[in-house]
Amino acid sequence: MTGEGPAAAGAAAAGPPLLELVGVCAGYGPIEVLHGVDLAVPAGSVVALLGPNGAGKTTTLNVCCGLHPPSAGELRLAGRTVTGASAEALARLGVCTIPERRGIFPNLTVRENLWMMSQARGGPRGSRASFAGVEEVAYARFPILAERRGQLAGTLSGGQQQMLALTRALGTNPAVLLLDELSMGLAPRVVRELYEIVGRLAAGGLSILIVEQFARTVLPIADRVAVMLHGRIVDAGAPSEVEANLSATYLGA
Repeated sequence: MTGEGPAAAGAAAAGPPLLELVGVCAGYGPIEVLHGVDLAVPAGSVVALLGPNGAGKTTTLNVCCGLHPPSAGELRLAGRTVTGASAEALARLGVCTIPERRGIFPNLTVRENLWMMSQARGGPRGSRASFAGVEEVAYARFPILAERRGQLAGTLSGGQQQMLALTRALGTNPAVLLLDELSMGLAPRVVRELYEIVGRLAAGGLSILIVEQFARTVLPIADRVAVMLHGRIVDAGAPSEVEANLSATYLGA
């Protein structure tokens, strides 16, 4: 659990937010989906973006990672304006996304997925040492992946696929990790396990933006919460501040 402790407060006070949306509007053709969204992810913190289906959460995430250009407003990374930068350019700057469908190669084995990740890290092509390091870290974090190393990733359970996706993402040493609906289609026990892992990653200093429909699953690890309805942030603050009004804002009561 990260909480609002001194470390998080110190990281936030040390400089501008690591990732920031300022007055962002975005849409599809004539239909505007985001209406002036302001959202900040301070360095070393976990920010949860909550809201029901159709609220604009995934569009917001796509703007953050360069997959969808805003029609107005700014995207900033560590205080630097990067509005309009491509997904590839933002990935090189340390923005890493795990999409809702988990972002793995389903027709490759677990081990082959990890091999692809070792090459993406920039090590020498064919480097056994680089690959061995990736495997060691992956299997230490998720022992079940060691047991499934020869299995096609597409045949893993949903939770195991998310573990593999997390491993692949972390292998790029991201500055900020964007998670889209980590709990989608998973059993509550698996969701709790995954979010415990995310909490430990955040405690180690990784900045994380989590888009989630099911609020209660992510509140225990979040430093900040923003609630989105109809393309607008309608409430924001610490989990304890937002939770009291969560039913009214989230459900539109």
